[in-house]
Amino acid sequence: MKKNVIITGTSRGIGYELVALFADTEHNLLALSRNEVPVSGLEISNCHCFPCDITDPNDIKNVTKFIKDNWGHVDILINNSGFLVNKPFSKLKAIDFQQSFEVNVFGAAAMIQATLPFLKKGGHVVNISSMGGVQGSVKFPGLAAYSSSKGALNTLTEVLAEEYKDQDFSFNSLALGAVQTEMLEEAFPGFQAPQSAKSMAKYIMDFALNGNRYYNGKILQVSNSTP
Repeated sequence: MKKNVIITGTSRGIGYELVALFADTEHNLLALSRNEVPVSGLEISNCHCFPCDITDPNDIKNVTKFIKDNWGHVDILINNSGFLVNKPFSKLKAIDFQQSFEVNVFGAAAMIQATLPFLKKGGHVVNISSMGGVQGSVKFPGLAAYSSSKGALNTLTEVLAEEYKDQDFSFNSLALGAVQTEMLEEAFPGFQAPQSAKSMAKYIMDFALNGNRYYNGKILQVSNSTP
């Protein structure tokens, strides 16, 4: 069955690969990122895209307008946008924490709030998190702002699953390990991850389409390496 899918953070890495994969399906796609050029250049018939900063309330309103004018409902939201700062804790400033939480938590929450009125029965919200935000996992110096924000995203996922369990919506978080992306290079320069952005995107797409049959309110660790 054809679904309406929204993905944030699509200009590079996993988000970009997700767009390419969904392009080969029957599903309708809305690809959002601050820079629309990479996706718009693909000229995919079943994909709409426009610039969207998920921390900007006016841009979030544009998402709501698009849904009303074009789809009427949403089946899947993949919150893939992420912000990372790699800096010793003693050097972190308030703005570093603010930017991390604005994108990784508040922006994701704003997208969920915008799509909830249109979320169809059986709808699935997938938050892309990190192993760094999982309690008891290995932590790394320099990622205090990033990891703490991803931990908050995981908790938000659990709370929303409980709050909306009677409405047949599913909220899950995928805590990713090392994936070869630009963001990984920023966090661990020179490290070669065992997973490519494309291979992880394949997993995420399948989970977004089918995972809600088996999971709700879960923080799933998707990692076979450290980091």
